[in-house]
Amino acid sequence: MTQAGEAFLARVRPALAEITEAIEGVHELRDRPAGLIRLNASTWGADRLLPIVAGFMAEYPDIRIDLVTEGRLVDIIAEGFDAGLRLGTIAPQDMIALSLGIEEALVVVGAPGYLDARGIPQTPGDLLAHECIRARLPSGIIMAWEFGKGGRVANVDVAGRLILGNTDLAAKAAAASLGLAYVERREAETFLADGRLVQVLADWTPPFEGEALYYPRQRHPSAAFRAFIDYVKAWKAARQVGFTSSPV
Repeated sequence: MTQAGEAFLARVRPALAEITEAIEGVHELRDRPAGLIRLNASTWGADRLLPIVAGFMAEYPDIRIDLVTEGRLVDIIAEGFDAGLRLGTIAPQDMIALSLGIEEALVVVGAPGYLDARGIPQTPGDLLAHECIRARLPSGIIMAWEFGKGGRVANVDVAGRLILGNTDLAAKAAAASLGLAYVERREAETFLADGRLVQVLADWTPPFEGEALYYPRQRHPSAAFRAFIDYVKAWKAARQVGFTSSPV
């Protein structure tokens, strides 16, 4: 944006905010919530959020959802989002965070044939003797291989000839016996179930807190967004007691 464009946007932003509030005020008077909810999530987080969004939209046909996926952690207020979804450990501390209650895990996996030929690593340090398939995060940074066990933490700078654009591809490459991969467990689940991949170093890769929906404390939420937050809370409660159907 040019300097003139930035100056123009700065002048009209308060008016746009008033117009938005006026529109939301009209929606408040409806019998059922209506309007647009804008959400920002990582690709991983969007996979978790989509089933919730689908159920919510079935319950609230007058509400529209704009779910934007990207790798960077954005300023959701400045960029006009109602909420963001990221790992609970990196959600902004000055915002309300609502965990989805789904544990995640990053695991090391390899094909049986590869492990038969190269051996099974017993400690993270053993990975230095292996062909490791590395993945590039959306930010462009190569994903670090991090481990923890009994209070001990190990970060291993693994080596390998293959770097891929995401961990989903890394899981597929590992299933093709190209080396060991460090991936999200759900990306390897199908391969683990049918025996094409085997998990190693399981005691060094415990589960951790998964995605959390976060949103501003001070902003007056629209009726549509309040309905969405209530739906997420109900969905989480239903899931925790073993139900998988719609919570409302």
